Amino acid sequence: MSVLPARVRVSRLPLPPASAVQARLRALFGETEVSGAPLLSGLSAGAVAVAGGKIIGAALHWPGGEALKLESGWRGRGIEEALQDLLAGVAEPSSSPAPSERP
Repeated sequence: MSVLPARVRVSRLPLPPASAVQARLRALFGETEVSGAPLLSGLSAGAVAVAGGKIIGAALHWPGGEALKLESGWRGRGIEEALQDLLAGVAEPSSSPAPSERP
């Protein structure tokens, strides 16, 4: 994982997102639709990048698809990779067996 700029933090997106977060995601992604459904419909996982209290980027996952957006001024600083890495860890089911499956 690359080193992020000092004031940037990447974290898991709690679902469902709060209304202010939903508004910012809609602003970032515009009119993006997934399989003909609105952006946040069926969202199963997400990661956000925050700088100075503002969401500057996000990676979102739906069954059958993913999308990543980042404000242009922040591109090329390792943030995209950090979002993708975190989303991969959140979107994929854990490989460890459930307690009932352990011997």
